[in-house]
Amino acid sequence: MSCIEQMKYEILLDKTTYKAAREYIEKNSDEVYYVSPGYKIFKDYHIIGVPPIALGAKGNALIFTYTKPCYGTFVLTIDNEDSTKEINRVREIENEKVIASLKKGKTPESSKASSTNYQDMWKK
Repeated sequence: MSCIEQMKYEILLDKTTYKAAREYIEKNSDEVYYVSPGYKIFKDYHIIGVPPIALGAKGNALIFTYTKPCYGTFVLTIDNEDSTKEINRVREIENEKVIASLKKGKTPESSKASSTNYQDMWKK
């Protein structure tokens, strides 16, 4: 697909701000993923906005922002075979990020502050 307009979508929120769109997606999705501006969905559609940009999944439906110049920002949902593929792709990308951070040695325990207090550090 080369244009969102050619897909069967539903408008969940219209003429809104990026912040309000993100909050709506966070509140109305089962899963939320954050992407950078320019992230591609449906092969060739670039998401634009102010980071963090939320992508939501609710069942097989993908919930995302769509900005159309002169018309504003909308929250759309698409529930079809392509949306299922996109949700799986986003999940896979998120899993790769977690695996990559674990390979670099960034385990959840290593990011915690040490249990040594400030005074003990200077006794050595």
